[in-house]
Amino acid sequence: MRWAGPIDHGDASVLERCAGPVLDIGCGPGRLVRALADRGIAALGVDLAVVAVRLARERGGPALLRDVFARVPGEGRWPTALLVDGNVGIGADVGRLLRRAAALLAPGGRLLAEADPHHRDETLTVGFHAGGQPLGPPVAWARASLQTLHRRAADAGLSSGETWTAGGRIFTVLSRR
Repeated sequence: MRWAGPIDHGDASVLERCAGPVLDIGCGPGRLVRALADRGIAALGVDLAVVAVRLARERGGPALLRDVFARVPGEGRWPTALLVDGNVGIGADVGRLLRRAAALLAPGGRLLAEADPHHRDETLTVGFHAGGQPLGPPVAWARASLQTLHRRAADAGLSSGETWTAGGRIFTVLSRR
């Protein structure tokens, strides 16, 4: 339940690389959006789960109830977008999600993405909870290794850049060409 907890070393390593404004795709209860705001970086979270968006807003993070595959404010103009805490799995189709993220980014914009630390590539069904509350119905999800992220990124018009590990987690920068 890291995504519902406090900022850890891995999160901090991502936040250090953010240039605002930042779009947090699948923001959950908003811990990263809030941390960005605390650093003076404009950010917006989007999530499908009503409870997650409510929690993000209660914590002082701007968040919209929105499907990332539907209309999102600022399409094509975001300098930075985030797919962390396993969010590369949204929709259970990593390639489709990376193509969508690329379309949300400004030319030269950067997607900071987290790969599966166990190098797994799989699809599954997951449910999310915070504070004992379900954040929505179970959803189709995927896990993607770093190699898969880089391969699918190339197909989505994204260039692979810096890769780093922090707190036992693997991250990469994918830039819109």
